[in-house]
Amino acid sequence: MKICRKETRWLLAALAAGLAIAAWLASGQAATVPNAASEAGPPPSSGGFFPLSQVRRGLTGTAWTVFEGTRPEPMQVEILGVLRSALGPHQDLVLARLHGPRPEYTGVVEGMSGSPVYVDNRLLGALSYRIGQFSKEPIAGITPIEQMLQVRDLPMSQAGISTETAQASNLASTESTAQATFQMIDTPLVMSGFSPPAIEFWQKQVNGTGLQPVAAGGIGGASAGDMQPSPAAEATLEPGSAISAQLVRGDLEISATCTVTYIDPKQLLACGHPILQAGTVSLPMTTADVVTTLASPLNAFKIINTGATVGAFTEDRNSAIRGVLGATAHMIPMHIVMSGPDDHRGLNVQILDLPSLTTQAMMVVLYQSLLQSVASSASMSYHLTGSIDLDGFPAVPVDEWSTPGELAPAPLMLALLTGQQFTALYTNGARQGTVHSINLHVEEIPHRIGVELKSARLVSNDIVHAGDTVEVEATIQPWQQPARNVRIPVHLPDRLDAGNLRLLISDGATLDRTLHQPQVPPRPATLSALLEEARNQHAADRIYVSLLVPEAQAGMNGQTLANVPLSVANALEPVRAEKDISLNGESAQVAADAPAGGVLSGFQVLTLHIEPGGGLN
Repeated sequence: MKICRKETRWLLAALAAGLAIAAWLASGQAATVPNAASEAGPPPSSGGFFPLSQVRRGLTGTAWTVFEGTRPEPMQVEILGVLRSALGPHQDLVLARLHGPRPEYTGVVEGMSGSPVYVDNRLLGALSYRIGQFSKEPIAGITPIEQMLQVRDLPMSQAGISTETAQASNLASTESTAQATFQMIDTPLVMSGFSPPAIEFWQKQVNGTGLQPVAAGGIGGASAGDMQPSPAAEATLEPGSAISAQLVRGDLEISATCTVTYIDPKQLLACGHPILQAGTVSLPMTTADVVTTLASPLNAFKIINTGATVGAFTEDRNSAIRGVLGATAHMIPMHIVMSGPDDHRGLNVQILDLPSLTTQAMMVVLYQSLLQSVASSASMSYHLTGSIDLDGFPAVPVDEWSTPGELAPAPLMLALLTGQQFTALYTNGARQGTVHSINLHVEEIPHRIGVELKSARLVSNDIVHAGDTVEVEATIQPWQQPARNVRIPVHLPDRLDAGNLRLLISDGATLDRTLHQPQVPPRPATLSALLEEARNQHAADRIYVSLLVPEAQAGMNGQTLANVPLSVANALEPVRAEKDISLNGESAQVAADAPAGGVLSGFQVLTLHIEPGGGLN
């Protein structure tokens, strides 16, 4: 059996970790660590700050973090030196080696970022970076407190001006050696209540954001009960305490956890690095209970239960995240009602309001609600209705269907379709107000609902007069069922001119694309146009017969104007690019429709010849 070089390194690291554990247990230190921690007392909090200018090799200090429970434990720190501008211009990093039974056993673990480091009882900074994946020693980088205090001193009203640009330049200018070796200590991302497929879906959606690691954990008091800030819980916080930022809370929870570095009566600093690199944020801040710390040569992390709300994180910057004690974060309420033959339940959550992640959070919550259905099966179909409540506008309707197909399973497809519609509204540049709520109802249908339009023909003669009624026969075939015919009477308007007239027999999506022609050159749709299109969307479970009249059609702000006079069309042509106007040589007018008995796909075009002598002719 051949063993690759990567596997050999892993086996050697695992063997070394096993020997260290055995030696630790044999020495009896494992039993004495908790007592030693309790005798050490709390971390110092009023000794001032240790200047970076006085940092030199050989200094020793103490770092504090929670390995189990809620009380911080000390570990020894040996200063190895200062790496000047290691993370960018004027972004220094202090290199240190950790000592003690705990870190020598677990190494540098996820969730340790932000752990305060004291030299002579003065705060030096926060553990924040690690070296490599299989390091034989617990060596960490420390973000100096001077750099973290810049985040503390930001005005509370500052809107994060040029944050993303500054962070991008810092990351881009990092020396190549630092990029190859140093990485932020990951913040354990706990997804409570989510199944493995939903977690995998989340990881794919947030790939590249630094939120891929997923640790075990559970839902805490902030999600299960009172979500208002708790003064009693706030009083338990101290440097070294575990602290969580919630991205989703309620019946499901997504939270990221690190450690408190600095705290004063109004605010705290944590992590020593960004979580999302998002600048100004609004995320619920909660206490955290560390169930245990899992040691692993590959990926050691803390297993977390979130606790009570103590405020809100308001800044997510390059050197720290800032939380304001007692503040309330703005979240978007999301309500989902599931109904089916054997299932009726509701799911209520709050999701973060942040352009880079809100859609992903909305989709994974919806996806999980579909996966946990009692009646869920490979043949299950879904009909989702509801609304998105935007500030300053009437509620925007949502109407999506999903049935099993070749592209993706129905639950996944429904989550993606709903996310696509939400993204178009949420990220539109014209939206200024907040999203008040997302309210969805999902009907579970225990069979495939796909219907294919096989053909269409005219039952009556194709030579007609204006004002006549013709009959169209559509042949449709539901999934794995016999084909059937649907006859649809169509009245022709009296005003039609003599000549050829085309009939479009189609599903609702094809009709909508015909009515809303793409702009040339293409440009993003305005918010008012998106809202209008959402309200005028045609049902997916009906057969539509539309007249394609040889008259100009214009699209303006999501509205379709049929039978536009030629003079008006000529006047609109020069300004259509700048005025958000589309023009088409044919006007689509819905003349009749009929139920399809499922989600229809396909279209056919028939031609009539209108002779003079009928109607107004």
